[in-house]
Amino acid sequence: MKNAVIFDLDGTLWDSSEEVTGSWNIILKRHPETSRFCITVSDMKGFMGKQMDEIARLMMPNVDEKLRGKIMTECMDFELEYLAEHKPALYPRLCETLAELSEKYALMIVSNCQDGYIQLFFQNSGTERLFCDFECFGKTGLSKGQNIELVIKRKNISKAVYLGDTQGDLDAADSAGAEFIHAAYGFGKTNRKTAKISAFSELPGVCEKMFF
Repeated sequence: MKNAVIFDLDGTLWDSSEEVTGSWNIILKRHPETSRFCITVSDMKGFMGKQMDEIARLMMPNVDEKLRGKIMTECMDFELEYLAEHKPALYPRLCETLAELSEKYALMIVSNCQDGYIQLFFQNSGTERLFCDFECFGKTGLSKGQNIELVIKRKNISKAVYLGDTQGDLDAADSAGAEFIHAAYGFGKTNRKTAKISAFSELPGVCEKMFF
């Protein structure tokens, strides 16, 4: 049995909001029904952490559901191509801190992203070797809380903490029975006081207190 630190991705490990916004606007302009739409980075930060079908409804509320799904799929597919060339910014001291954490804990990622997005993070950051597992909505169709439960069971974890930046992340941790640390430098807030960090490099110290 092991202790694990499980991570959200957007607003927690990197900030891809500017790059994803740029890629989605390119796709929106290709369709007459959405050609006048222009989402902002602020909009994107509000979308991140939500499931893809919910994002589609928020972004295109007056578009036919079938077409909305088609456009959303195009956005997700093109996003991966775009981010491979336009690399998002990692949070400061991310790689060094992950390496330190990996010496004591099993590291995993659980996100509401499409399949391929976490793999792209690994490629861009060079950190894949530090993680033992990952899961996402695009691969399983499950909620974030269910995916957290899945990786905990899959890796026989005795105690887990989930690091995320939004209320949805806190709710997911609660539903999975995991402790929660708020990445206060990220995109959102939570409705109750929890353990928190203001910079990624603070994480080992907070984990030390929560696990021992």
